[in-house]
Amino acid sequence: MSIRWPGLSHNGDSQVPLKYALRPMLFFNSLPSAWRLRSLLALCWLALLGAPTLTLAREVRVGVYQNEPKIFMGADGQPSGILGDLLVAMARLEGWTLTSVPCEWSTCLDALESGNIDLMPDLASSEQRLQIFDVHKIPSLLSWSQLYKHSGAPISSMLDLKGKRVAVLAGSVQQTYLQNLLSSFDVQAELVPVQSLEEAFKKVAAREADAAATNRFFGDRRAATYQLDATPILFQPAQLFYASAKGRNADLLAAIDQHLGQWQSQPDSEYFKVLKRWMEVPPRFSVPAYLWWSLMALAAMLALALAGSALLRRQVAARTRDLRASEDRLATILNSVDAHIYIKDTALRYQYANRKVCELFGRPLAQVAGRTDDDFFESLTVERLHLNDQRVIENGERIEAEEVNRSRDGTQERTYLSIKLPLRQADGSIYALCGISTDITERKRAEEAIHQLAFYDPLTLLPNRRFLMERLQQTLKANGRQHQRGALLFIDVDNFKDLNDSLGHAMGDELLRQMAVRLGTCTRAGDTLARQGSDEFVLLLCDLSPELDAALEQAQHVAQKILQQIAEPYLLENQNYQSTVSIGIAMFGDEPTSRDELFKQADLAMYRAKAEGRNTLCFFNPAMQAQVSARTALEADLHQALARSEFVLYYQPQVDTAGQQLGVEALVRWQHPQRGLVPPLEFIPMAESAGLILPLGRWILRTACRQLVTWATSTEQAQWCIAVNVSARQFRQSDFVQTVEQVLFETGANPQRLELELTESLLVDDVEGVIARMSALKALGVRFSLDDFGTGYSSLSMLKRLPLDQLKIDQSFVRDLLSDPQDANIVKAIVTLGASLNLQVIAEGVETAAQRDALLELGCTHFQGYLFGRPAPVTA
Repeated sequence: MSIRWPGLSHNGDSQVPLKYALRPMLFFNSLPSAWRLRSLLALCWLALLGAPTLTLAREVRVGVYQNEPKIFMGADGQPSGILGDLLVAMARLEGWTLTSVPCEWSTCLDALESGNIDLMPDLASSEQRLQIFDVHKIPSLLSWSQLYKHSGAPISSMLDLKGKRVAVLAGSVQQTYLQNLLSSFDVQAELVPVQSLEEAFKKVAAREADAAATNRFFGDRRAATYQLDATPILFQPAQLFYASAKGRNADLLAAIDQHLGQWQSQPDSEYFKVLKRWMEVPPRFSVPAYLWWSLMALAAMLALALAGSALLRRQVAARTRDLRASEDRLATILNSVDAHIYIKDTALRYQYANRKVCELFGRPLAQVAGRTDDDFFESLTVERLHLNDQRVIENGERIEAEEVNRSRDGTQERTYLSIKLPLRQADGSIYALCGISTDITERKRAEEAIHQLAFYDPLTLLPNRRFLMERLQQTLKANGRQHQRGALLFIDVDNFKDLNDSLGHAMGDELLRQMAVRLGTCTRAGDTLARQGSDEFVLLLCDLSPELDAALEQAQHVAQKILQQIAEPYLLENQNYQSTVSIGIAMFGDEPTSRDELFKQADLAMYRAKAEGRNTLCFFNPAMQAQVSARTALEADLHQALARSEFVLYYQPQVDTAGQQLGVEALVRWQHPQRGLVPPLEFIPMAESAGLILPLGRWILRTACRQLVTWATSTEQAQWCIAVNVSARQFRQSDFVQTVEQVLFETGANPQRLELELTESLLVDDVEGVIARMSALKALGVRFSLDDFGTGYSSLSMLKRLPLDQLKIDQSFVRDLLSDPQDANIVKAIVTLGASLNLQVIAEGVETAAQRDALLELGCTHFQGYLFGRPAPVTA
């Protein structure tokens, strides 16, 4: 017996022996009693079922330990916190069932290694751990460690930990790293192992430990609760991952990588929503106040040590050994700090440089001392550095500034956050400056990348909707004060979906990129061009003429320039492609208007441009708004029309060559209580867009069948058929066949007198499904007619497969039959085709006897139109 896990393999369901599928039972005794009961019931059910295979959802067992806000057990029993919420979001997309397994840190690691849990969040990667665990490639979170103390503990550097007790998570990388760090400073401290970070903070609050090592997320969130203070001691930057036992669950890790890769590149993704939920907003990089003081203290220690060492060597030769040890210790401290520390004399020559400075210059300290910045940086950088240095040396100022330094050969450029302060003699005179520069290049790049993702479109590199909305709000406020005019242009690509469907999305993306470049050539420096989304661009024109006529002319000139530029051919994969846009323009500046209202106006104008044939521009005017308001009111009435029985069926006769009526076509009309009879061209598209076409279609079908039953009692009308139009959306409903069958059964109508008229648009997609539904209804006796034939997508190979009874010639061919030989040829071809396929052919829109006679000569024998009768309701 085996269990199939859906989604476990990309090649289909994978089966594993039942004894391995039930392996989590080895972890059974560690589960809560309620879980054990559920597990026993599940096993009994499996045993009783006795089927060869069982299909189950993928269960993912997640080790959850208490480490807010990164990971902890939620009230609903699911993983919560930053990493928990991310995993729940992935599980929802992947169809996983998450089973939370509460455990302490070390217990979780043991369970992960033995395979009793599948995933462990919040694991910092190390060489030792990678021997026994697998992790994904993209870090789920970045963190570092920090020490927190109670208010009575004087701890501000690693040296202050001598003789202190430090609570640290047992088995964590923090424990190993901190032990090695203490050894490098020759500091003896007691590391107190704990099972959770909460326990560590409790021990410090109870004075059972002097400090606690924790990650910055937990520390910043929980320190205030235990009245603990953060120390300046930071160490061990870490990348955090979800981990699995070695060689297991590679598909889980691959899926996690896929989601992290997608989310971290999208500023509005689930990843950034979770970060915002737990951390509000990503904080901009800033150096905490205590770090300023720490770095200043290091600089002061350096100055005091150098001055004191010279004095001590002259006065106390006996303490030379101790002094050298003290200097070595201080050098170790300065060289271990992740900052560039240096001292310059009043001539701005380097007197001291720590390891980071020497590595930057690529020279040992002996070759750095005595040199100036001219030896290491290009001239513009030297000039900027000297300006800041002179303020310290000459004015005694304390400088805090961002400095962008470029190497002498110009190949490297780095950004530093620098603190520079004067060093003074006993008499107060300045003899040097001490500088502490922290490399923030990567942080600045990250900030720029986040800004780019948040405010710019990654495809076209244009500003996105968020950027545009902020800029428009600023412009509207400025216009209100300065009484300036502007314009908002909505630019929508015509028939963009056709390009995507025919050439693929890659070609669609390339077209949008080329369009963005062309649009950029049509704008001025003060304008804002943005990509609104998909195939829409928006252009904000500012500082137009204060005169309305001149402003309108300026906006029209820009729009016409855009139309011309966009209409030029594009080269897509060595193929020429032609495209156009429709532009809607909304002016502003006359009266106060809101941002949303302006967007709505430009959008309405753009849709009017589409309606006028595309590849054109249209200005918004109040009449558009009135038309939209009227349409909105009519749509609201349409929702109530069925319930109020406001619809009525009209019937138009269908006749043969002798004028004998053979049946009718059912045409729906809306008897509006205020507007009177509303034509179908007004409300049918509205019913389609509002989702009302399905209930309306069912009403039409039911009413027509009831009329068939009524006519069945009349000798003259018993043989009449009723043709009912069926929309593509209605026909594609999975229960359409059952609906027709039920209506026929409930009304008692003869199915052989019911004719369903289908349009050629149905044949674009899912031809096999269309044929299957038609065949099922044909088996009931229902007839089929292909409406508006000759205007759509039919092919001969498709027609011969459809169980049709009739082809209906579209009225557009009948209208110009007498004056256009091409229309006459088309009608003749349709009649010939119908005869070859043994299909009846009927022409609609016959309004004159001359048209009827011409159709007769061409071989058409069935007609419908005003010549034989207008649509009318049934009279009693």
